[in-house]
Amino acid sequence: MTTELPSGVQILAPLEAGFDEILTPPALALIADLHRRFEPRRQALLAARVERQQRLDAGEVPTFLETTRAIREGAWQIAPVPKALERRRVEITGPVERKMIINALNSGADSYMADFEDSNTPTWTNQIQGQLNIRDAVRHDLSFVNEAGKRYELNEQIATLLIRPRGWHLDEKHVLVDGARVSAGIFDFALTMFHNAAEQVRRGAGPFFYLPKLENHLEARLWNDIFVATQQALGLPLGTIKATVLLETVLAAFEMNEILYELRDHSAGLNAGRWDYIFSCIKKFRRRPDFCLANRVSITMEVPFMRSYSLLLIQTCHRRGAPAIGGMSALIPIKGDPVANERALAGIRHDKARDARDGFDGGWVAHPGLVPIAMAEFVGVLGDRPNQWDRQREDVIAAADLLVFAPEQPITEAGIRNNINVGIHYLGSWLGGNGCVPINNLMEDAATAEIARSQIWQWVVSPKGVLEDGRKVNAAMVQALIAEELPKVRATVGVPAASMSTYDQAAAIFEELSLAPQLADFLTTPLYEKLD
Repeated sequence: MTTELPSGVQILAPLEAGFDEILTPPALALIADLHRRFEPRRQALLAARVERQQRLDAGEVPTFLETTRAIREGAWQIAPVPKALERRRVEITGPVERKMIINALNSGADSYMADFEDSNTPTWTNQIQGQLNIRDAVRHDLSFVNEAGKRYELNEQIATLLIRPRGWHLDEKHVLVDGARVSAGIFDFALTMFHNAAEQVRRGAGPFFYLPKLENHLEARLWNDIFVATQQALGLPLGTIKATVLLETVLAAFEMNEILYELRDHSAGLNAGRWDYIFSCIKKFRRRPDFCLANRVSITMEVPFMRSYSLLLIQTCHRRGAPAIGGMSALIPIKGDPVANERALAGIRHDKARDARDGFDGGWVAHPGLVPIAMAEFVGVLGDRPNQWDRQREDVIAAADLLVFAPEQPITEAGIRNNINVGIHYLGSWLGGNGCVPINNLMEDAATAEIARSQIWQWVVSPKGVLEDGRKVNAAMVQALIAEELPKVRATVGVPAASMSTYDQAAAIFEELSLAPQLADFLTTPLYEKLD
């Protein structure tokens, strides 16, 4: 750094051009203040996750909390959401890369979630350049010229911007305060707030956030307290910040009301983060001998535990006057194959039609070309209404309904191969700096890679991990299939046979994570240490 840093702050990475515009002493001072005030609570909550997992491994069965019954049964609602968040029929998401941001904001979607987390490899350059990109996007001053000279710039009308910082489990290793790494989530959030909140308020479109990976209402309370402290530090009124929680962990499903309550002054509802939710179920119940899920492709939103989770989310949100946003379909348009493309588009229509009929106020897509298709399904149900908050579901969803894990079959060799192929392909791309990858006509991010490696781990460990042909899934089988799938991945991405690549490293990491004695909580945590 060429400027004097706040006391106790260290930057352990080089400054590229323009980075000093983001890493200013006042912005770093805000990060340092939030770190000193809230890091002990973050660490305590992370320790509580470990202790809870030990109880689950010992057989504890989650249920609704008796200590918060009054909150669940009370008649409260969240504070009114601003006009910019009333209409969210189609939301698009992607990493904070310059061209992606422009295309997403111009896509015709109502909202765009700029992602510093699962679809973004958190290299130092990606994180800080992403902050520069967000700064310019907020001011409608974002443009990009590709190698062919084509210019991309923002339209006059663009989607509402929401930002997803990284989860509580992640650190930002390049920034230390008093010798300790800062929370990656606080780092992303504080920089975004410091540089953009006042401008977003002036424009009437923010600051709005998505909060990932929460496991209980106490973790939501921590975010709320950070919101309050940050608004005070920046001179903003209470409730200026609005945040949608990604309901993507099975434990959080038992505390939906409580999470909304903790964030009630700052809440913008819940989103059904389906892929991380499936991964969370595998992770949390990994030691249950009666738990075993079928091939990933069989775990749709129609299976019992996913259906119960989504209906409970809609019911909870609408009772509390909160938006209920449906999750991501990983399908994307397929060029050069009209039949396969129409099949993919039909899948999108089915997914969004079901969400709209069920009562969701909107849903996610991963590609700009899918926005009109998804929009048509929600408009077909909502008409001119921006949402359907008045739709009150009367379903009775018991705690046990969230735990009806099915189907358990089929588990096939093709399913194992697909998990291995996707896992190696995705991890190799992630290590190369790209965290959002089209693989086999699906848009994959960290969540789907988590399912891939955790399913294989679980099939090896579980007595129910048996293929349709009667073979038990074991380490030797997995190792042999990894050896066969790696050359296929290399051929797909065009890596010469004699050269080493991030995909070779990815195969070794995938094998290690899939066959380790203990299932790692997140694959991105050890992978992050391998990045510069």
